[in-house]
Amino acid sequence: MSNEKVLLVDGNSIMNRAYYGLPLLSNSEGMYTNAVLGFINILLKVIKDENATHLGVAFDLKAPTFRHDKYKEYKGNRKGMPDELRMQMPVIKEVLKAMNINIYEMEGYEADDILGTLAHKAQESGLDTTVLSGDRDLLQLATDRVKISIPKTKKGTTTVENYFEKDVIDLYSVTPTEFIDLKGLMGDASDNIPGVPGIGEKTAIKIISKYHSIEEAYENVDELKPPRASKNLKENYDLAVLSKELATICVDCNIDFEKDNMVIDDIFNEETYKLFKNLEFKRLLEKFDSSIGDDEKSILPVNYNSIDTKDELKKLISNILGNKLLAYYIVTDNDKIIGVSVAYDKENAYFIKCFNELESTYVFEQLKNIFENKDIVKVTHGLKRDLHILAKYNIKCENVLFDTFVGAYTINPTKDTYDIDDIAREYLDIIMKSEEELLGKGRNKISYLNLSEEELINHCSMLSAIIFYSYDIIDNKINELDMHKLFYEIEMPLIYVLYDMELYGIKVDSVLLNEYAEKLGKIIDLLESEIYELAGETFNIKSPKQLGIILFEKLELPVIKKTKTGYSTAAEVLDKLKGEHPIINKISEYRQLTKLKSTYADGLFDYIGKEDSRIHSTFKQTITSTGRISSIEPNLQNIPIKMEIGREIRKVFVPEEDYVFIDADYSQIELRLLAHLAEDETLIEAYNDHQDIHRLTASQVFHIPFEEVTSLQRSNAKAVNFGIVYGIGAFSLGQDLHISRKEAQEYIDNYFRKYPSVKIYLDNCIRYAKNRGYSLTMLNRRRPIPELMSSNFMQRSFGERIAMNTPIQGSAADVIKIAMINISKRLKSENLRSRLILQIHDELLIEAHRDEVDLVKKYLVEEMENAVDISVKLEVDVNMGMTWYDVK
Repeated sequence: MSNEKVLLVDGNSIMNRAYYGLPLLSNSEGMYTNAVLGFINILLKVIKDENATHLGVAFDLKAPTFRHDKYKEYKGNRKGMPDELRMQMPVIKEVLKAMNINIYEMEGYEADDILGTLAHKAQESGLDTTVLSGDRDLLQLATDRVKISIPKTKKGTTTVENYFEKDVIDLYSVTPTEFIDLKGLMGDASDNIPGVPGIGEKTAIKIISKYHSIEEAYENVDELKPPRASKNLKENYDLAVLSKELATICVDCNIDFEKDNMVIDDIFNEETYKLFKNLEFKRLLEKFDSSIGDDEKSILPVNYNSIDTKDELKKLISNILGNKLLAYYIVTDNDKIIGVSVAYDKENAYFIKCFNELESTYVFEQLKNIFENKDIVKVTHGLKRDLHILAKYNIKCENVLFDTFVGAYTINPTKDTYDIDDIAREYLDIIMKSEEELLGKGRNKISYLNLSEEELINHCSMLSAIIFYSYDIIDNKINELDMHKLFYEIEMPLIYVLYDMELYGIKVDSVLLNEYAEKLGKIIDLLESEIYELAGETFNIKSPKQLGIILFEKLELPVIKKTKTGYSTAAEVLDKLKGEHPIINKISEYRQLTKLKSTYADGLFDYIGKEDSRIHSTFKQTITSTGRISSIEPNLQNIPIKMEIGREIRKVFVPEEDYVFIDADYSQIELRLLAHLAEDETLIEAYNDHQDIHRLTASQVFHIPFEEVTSLQRSNAKAVNFGIVYGIGAFSLGQDLHISRKEAQEYIDNYFRKYPSVKIYLDNCIRYAKNRGYSLTMLNRRRPIPELMSSNFMQRSFGERIAMNTPIQGSAADVIKIAMINISKRLKSENLRSRLILQIHDELLIEAHRDEVDLVKKYLVEEMENAVDISVKLEVDVNMGMTWYDVK
């Protein structure tokens, strides 16, 4: 028996499945890619699972087919293909051609007919064949050697249902050939095949399983049961025959089955690699042989050079000193410095090795004069990382003009990565290997030192060449987008502020942290006991399966949602079950506290420095699309403070001896910015008169005198105020306030009646973003919103919420950044010992020396309240304490 196996793919069907199976994705150029990515993932999985040796993909053409000639209304009720999917059809064909995969299209016929013909000819040639399609019409092609595979994609995971002839019989009680007659009787709404009125699937199965064909059934039409089926077939026999003809897949199209042309071979080639790179399919790049993409040397008109000796280094430094511009990149491997890539002109790039004869200490001693030379302009990629590295060698880098990493983020803040290979592709149209592609990842990751000499020199030298060639292009783009001030006055100076914050860190009292962990542990143990008592037995509370059995079988609570493995016990399910049983609140609290303990009470110990007892978090300025700063390792911005026990963890963060904490927090900055941006006179006047804005809103929305507003009404108005900023809908607001959707909509409508300028402003935000494809903050921070162009209602609605929220939230992010830069400059220019150590959303934390407390408070208020000049006064709440807990 031959080991050859043919895989035939229904291109349109699988693209459709892939499109709806993955969220809408796009690359940095705005090209939609989710259907292409999903298609390739499905295809590769099925090739592997089937051990396929031959492959062909069939597509429909726009031209009418022979079925339209027979029945003009054929597929007449089909909705048009979404634009986001249509755009991807030529892309998948380009990818398949690059992968050396045969594409079949034929005027007058559908992909089904092409697949049917190829499957028939493959079987005649004695080959086992798999037909991959989401269309069950193809079940008529199943035999003992032709298998129909129907994929199902959910959340990126694909499973496949397989049908040979016997499987079709088991499922429908008819043979694959009889399946055509089945379709003829029952019709097919998706293809607008009429069938016989009144005959559904169950009746059709009974008729065809007994009589085997429509013609035979008609011969015995008076005997058909039920009588209505007999009557309908008698009256609509011609329609049944027509429907059968429409449902019949042609297996004798004029297509040659040339097996040798369908061999799966060299699909992961250089051309495919470049396409996947441009489409940003990073995970798929792992499948390519390491030699693919190795033509890096010839990509730029640059000579790549290795600096191996002290004499060569000395000569290079002399040449650099004679130039005004230096692009550089420090190459590291697991925090160990491998070398320094430098380029000072367009002709040459150099890789200074930091091993063998040249050790890193010696290299940086020699480079110190370069880095600290104010006359040499430097451009780099990832300046904050550089500052940490150079500080270890007592080097202060001067006159750094440009960071391509932050520059690329400024232009498009919605991307996942801004690595040098991303920069090369996007701004220089150059394909180069990423570090992960070059070295691998996880256990299989190799060192730079394991690369061949040529590969090491070419790749590492190229890093600075890419920076040298691209920075001017990125800079011009920033200027073209009117973001020069944003980049040079906010993003670049912020790098140094974040570096200082990382360097200082925040002190943690390990004894207090240990006591806190023990306290949490006791509360969790008590909660466990209470949950077991309410459940009437012990079980694994963390197991969704065991918890589901307790809640929905033993305690018989109403089932909200089921999963493949049982009952859903997700947070949203528990929220809906609140009030049904006292165990629900206990479980919710248990989950919160166990997460708090593992992430912070226990987890923080790993981050405490042994020498200084301080946690040095990493602050990221290129993660969020709104411009907000984020914190990782550990995330100090996300400590849960809504629960009192969660807030208590702040007690373990303490200042150094002779220092105190001073905390400054913007008061309702987003609402103040909304008042300014919307030019709403009522809100502006209220803020400038220091009124309680939530009480005012309650008075306006609920038609109650200002003095009579209750605390509950004020709380509800607060939810409306902040909800409006985030484009909240009636459904979500109703859930938040535990009121009906109708009542929530009345709140929103009343709000906009009282603050009409806000409604106009938010509508204008959506209109602006739809017209231009992006939204802007006060300082011209730009956020692309491709979701606004989606044909999907949910995607479009999401895009509209982003369009409303980004100018406000993004402007708030810009304001806090300006405040951070200005307060840092002020503290340094005054030669104070106090320092900014944390930023948490709208809050700044200063570790202030006791002798400087009054000055720090004064400077904080001045710099934060005057960060921007707007029509609403910015207000800051300032507090002082001996722990982070005390100041909030």
